[in-house]
Amino acid sequence: MRKVTRRFLYSLLLLAPAILGGCGLLGLGGGGGDQGELVGVPGREGWVMTLPYGMVPIPAGTFHMGQADEDPASTQINFNKQVTIGSFYMDDTEITNNEYRQFINQLFEDSVSVLGEDKIRSDYYPDTTVWVRDFAHHMGDPVQDYYYWHPGYDDYPVVGINWEAAVYFSEWRTTYWADFRRSIGEVPMPSFRLPNEAEWEYAARGGRDMAKYPWGNPYIRNSKGCMLANFKPGRGNFYDDGFAYSAPVASYFANDYGLYDMAGNVSEWCLDDFSPVSVPTVWDLNPQFIDKRTDPNSSKYDPEILSKKVIRGGSWKDVAYYLETGTRTFEYKDSVRAYIGFRNAMTHLGRSSGTEF
Repeated sequence: MRKVTRRFLYSLLLLAPAILGGCGLLGLGGGGGDQGELVGVPGREGWVMTLPYGMVPIPAGTFHMGQADEDPASTQINFNKQVTIGSFYMDDTEITNNEYRQFINQLFEDSVSVLGEDKIRSDYYPDTTVWVRDFAHHMGDPVQDYYYWHPGYDDYPVVGINWEAAVYFSEWRTTYWADFRRSIGEVPMPSFRLPNEAEWEYAARGGRDMAKYPWGNPYIRNSKGCMLANFKPGRGNFYDDGFAYSAPVASYFANDYGLYDMAGNVSEWCLDDFSPVSVPTVWDLNPQFIDKRTDPNSSKYDPEILSKKVIRGGSWKDVAYYLETGTRTFEYKDSVRAYIGFRNAMTHLGRSSGTEF
């Protein structure tokens, strides 16, 4: 008899929290219609990964990152390394003058009270004087006067902006689209950003592992003798490709991913800090190198060290070596040049079925 009584009392003790919790007396819930089961939070919105306007999908894959030909400068900073890249989206062309103008106009309309007109002009407005300052004894005044503001240059890649301005543009673009999507009841998409160096090289190869150029190997002219990119074919020779300076975006054939001007036209800012030893240092899955000395969140942060940022792709004023998919070079992130622009990337969320790529 005592055993039965004890067992009954013990059962009551076990049931008490459940009974009280069901009544909300212990603050444990249980009254949400889920019958006490773990079913997740109801009413969550559905999700569809939307391809942004002007971007193309880049499928996930594995490739050999690094030099695809000789290293004539004997830099020894880019030995081959097999890495895996997750799927992402990328602008099919470099950001143009007219696209960047939308950003500048929006800042003047909405952000003068916050940023101030002087900051917008000094930090984000393209510095057109680079056409005169970057090259000694060069009549760059006509390009300086017209390149950014004239409609004739609307479809040319924007230049004269530093790495920080490119990052801020990416943040503005993210907010701009997110605000619109919220206004129509849609969930914001992942952030626009600069591609990291590995993503950029993977995209430039267009699925052609070890390819020397985005179009393959090994020539810079097609079978008809036409140049395949905008660059400097030889000393004193800028015009063989049809343009003395930069060219309108998409003036040459796209690579197999549908990306234009991944070689030549203008070099492009990447997210990574530049280091001669970064290739063997980074992980082999979505590698990215950020120097801890330039990261404000790191205990090793040193504000006196100005980071070198990776630039890729070569430009209208570069020889063919810089057009190679494996060539690495850099510029200081506060520098503005007449031959450096950028394009955006966006991370693809979830596993791809492959059909959208």
